[in-house]
Amino acid sequence: MTTQQLIEQIQLKKSFLCIGLDVDLTKIPHFLLELEDPIFEFNKAIIDATHDLCVSYKPNTAFYEAYGIKGWQSLQKTINYINKNYPDIFTIADAKRGDIGNTSTMYAKAFFEDLNFDSVTVAPYMGKDSVEPFLAFENKHTIMLALTSNEGAFDFQTKNCEGTELYKTVIETSKSWKNADNLMYVVGATKAEYFTEIRKIIPNSFLLVPGVGAQGGSLQEVCKYGMSENIGLLINSSRAIIYASNRNDFAQKAREEALKMQIEMEDILKNR
Repeated sequence: MTTQQLIEQIQLKKSFLCIGLDVDLTKIPHFLLELEDPIFEFNKAIIDATHDLCVSYKPNTAFYEAYGIKGWQSLQKTINYINKNYPDIFTIADAKRGDIGNTSTMYAKAFFEDLNFDSVTVAPYMGKDSVEPFLAFENKHTIMLALTSNEGAFDFQTKNCEGTELYKTVIETSKSWKNADNLMYVVGATKAEYFTEIRKIIPNSFLLVPGVGAQGGSLQEVCKYGMSENIGLLINSSRAIIYASNRNDFAQKAREEALKMQIEMEDILKNR
């Protein structure tokens, strides 16, 4: 999917919502556990109930890898289902990969060619030769960790290094990498005050923003400081939507929570 196609979907759906498919078997409705593939059946129901309200789905691969080969098969079935039935949805493999040379190339092949995700998250600590192999894939996007929403982000990311914060150096440096137009960035919603500074460096890049909802981030604040001319935001919500209920009505309750966010987003877009 191209960036322009993503923008068109945002305009069409009046939404920039990304739903995280982080499936924990201890939290899903118990009746699903009787099925052959409870993870996929849970995802399928959530996707069918919310696909018209969001523009993106983001499975966190750790929630699938934890269940071994069966979990990976559930992930493959999930992405195949989205690509077949809702091909206009932007898909994100939240894998946070990052290694040099051929290893990164193989990671990229796994997610872009075998699973056919539109994008994958990566950690940039090892520098450009750990990220550029992902950027080499046409019409695929690499979403680089920039300023995350966790408490430990302050251990390194905001440290002053030679007169500027490390996260700013990381973002600025990444602009010079080959095929940098394919880069997006992870910026946590709990750090809304940083968005103004980030937009000075990358005014038009898309930002994947976790932390709205369960982690306490404010959608209004993120949009106030982080929205670009082309929207430039994908706001992720996981637990608040997919675990809105653990009963038979879980998919309907997920839809209700997603609709609340979509309505708020539509209002923001109308008044921007």
